[in-house]
Amino acid sequence: MSERSSAKKWYSWYFDFNLLYRILIGLVLGIILGLVFKEKILWITPFGDLFVRLLKMIMMPIIVSTLIVGASSVSPANLGKVGIRIIIFYLLTSAVAVVIGLAMGVIFHPSAELANVADAAARDVTAPKLSATLLAIVPTSVMQAIVNETVLAVIFAALLIGIAISYLRISGDERKEKIAGVLYHFFDGVAEVMMLIIKGIMQYAPIGVLSLVAVVFATNGPKVVGSLGIVTAACFIGYALHVIIVYGGLVKFYARLPIKRFFRDAKDPFITAFVTRSSNGTLPVTMESAENLGVHKDIYSFSLPLGATINMDGTAIYQGVCATFIALSVWGHGFSISQMGIIVVTATLASIGTAGVPGAGAIMLLLVLDSVGLPVTAGSVVAGAYAMILGIDALLDMGRTALNVTGDLACTTIVASKMKELDTAKWK
Repeated sequence: MSERSSAKKWYSWYFDFNLLYRILIGLVLGIILGLVFKEKILWITPFGDLFVRLLKMIMMPIIVSTLIVGASSVSPANLGKVGIRIIIFYLLTSAVAVVIGLAMGVIFHPSAELANVADAAARDVTAPKLSATLLAIVPTSVMQAIVNETVLAVIFAALLIGIAISYLRISGDERKEKIAGVLYHFFDGVAEVMMLIIKGIMQYAPIGVLSLVAVVFATNGPKVVGSLGIVTAACFIGYALHVIIVYGGLVKFYARLPIKRFFRDAKDPFITAFVTRSSNGTLPVTMESAENLGVHKDIYSFSLPLGATINMDGTAIYQGVCATFIALSVWGHGFSISQMGIIVVTATLASIGTAGVPGAGAIMLLLVLDSVGLPVTAGSVVAGAYAMILGIDALLDMGRTALNVTGDLACTTIVASKMKELDTAKWK
């Protein structure tokens, strides 16, 4: 046996083992090591800091590339009455979902009680006025916004660039269409490269989570365990409320369709998404359900792939709950009204570029935290709280992905019904 083969055999077990289980094991081991060894385990801190730095490294490239691709993928030629309506529905339900998530955070008040180790400067952070925040969305320099990691400004600029590319692609001018094609494929390539890098970083996630969580428990003791259960309960109750009140209410009272009939056909994509944790992977099942519900193909063939890209209601609820958990853990208090407004705007806009793949919501959470003055930086309390969330992210991701897919189907069905593009005979 060659030396190379022996080396591969030595480490292959790690990469062959399910990543979700590895992260969960890392969380459990981190808790045990932190509780048993306490301050003696603090030497492990740099391993956690490395994980945080890797995540921060890809944050801006991810925002720019995925948002430009997401915005430029929607052809203006398809943005007729149906396209505009479905996009409005997607964005409005996402905004409502963020509000529900924040409400769950206020009601359940999940906190790991880490404020005693938070920096004094962090506790004294005050939110800027909402008017100033809204004005700052328009950057005076795009490059400066990227360098300074001004999230909302970068999102705004990326959306404008994406929309402009979309219009150039159908301009009818051969030169402009060729340029737009080059730009689109460039940013699409960057997005694919970033997704590949994320996959690589996530291979290190179990070690990073172990290190970060060990430091949290070594510093704070066992009192933070129960807070993760509260976060999980808050998220899943928020998911359930959104399905019943928002989707159920819109289907029954706005579209005036039998709610039981809708949920009967929605259960297959719901279960598939819950298991696979991928909106894109569930797309064939969602399309089949739309067909069974009588939605015309020219509607769902456009709206469902679009929804897998820009409609992230489950992820939005997750953002609200987890951001509140981290704020309470670091500052000792929740968000102001203006900060909540910033979170609603950031999470709704950022959902446009969030990939429909497992774990994408955890990356999106970095953007939301950064927008309200809670950047995840190496060695910070925010990083420790974020690592705790990442440790249970797989469980939260199952619920939020199932909700995301259900939202795609609900909005598509409602719009098809209002546009008279629904075969009502299948509802009898």
